[in-house]
Amino acid sequence: KVHNALEKYALGEEWDTFGNNMVSVMAKSMTSEMIDKGLSNVSEIWGIEVGLIARGLYAGTADCVGMYNGVPSIIDFKTAKKLKKREWIDDYFCQLAAYAMAHDELYGTKINQGVVLMCSAEFQPQVFEISGSEFEKYTDLWVSRVEQYYASV
Repeated sequence: KVHNALEKYALGEEWDTFGNNMVSVMAKSMTSEMIDKGLSNVSEIWGIEVGLIARGLYAGTADCVGMYNGVPSIIDFKTAKKLKKREWIDDYFCQLAAYAMAHDELYGTKINQGVVLMCSAEFQPQVFEISGSEFEKYTDLWVSRVEQYYASV
């Protein structure tokens, strides 16, 4: 529910269509927090649910691609039961790097920032950004994982 509502918000559509049951009330609160603390920093949206392919290697769908704090970015929406520590989400950062590489290949962009917008069930929003050398580290880690996968196949 949260993911779909964020997509609708980003597209300028009516997003606040939750019911009154407990799960819907929770989803509405989580969505509101993520809009206020994360999506409010998105100034341009280039695409929502963007299908991406690195030819012959991998494919995926980015939640959002656009300008975050004035920088071209891959933006991912996540929900969690509990707050996360940065060191626990390496896989999310690798995913952002993978999507950026595929987007660069398909569209000729040079995206070197990734953003995870996350909200916990306690309505605590978290924003994790990677850029610069940290982004390069996760790009290298992703490339290494792809190489390991294809070496074992």
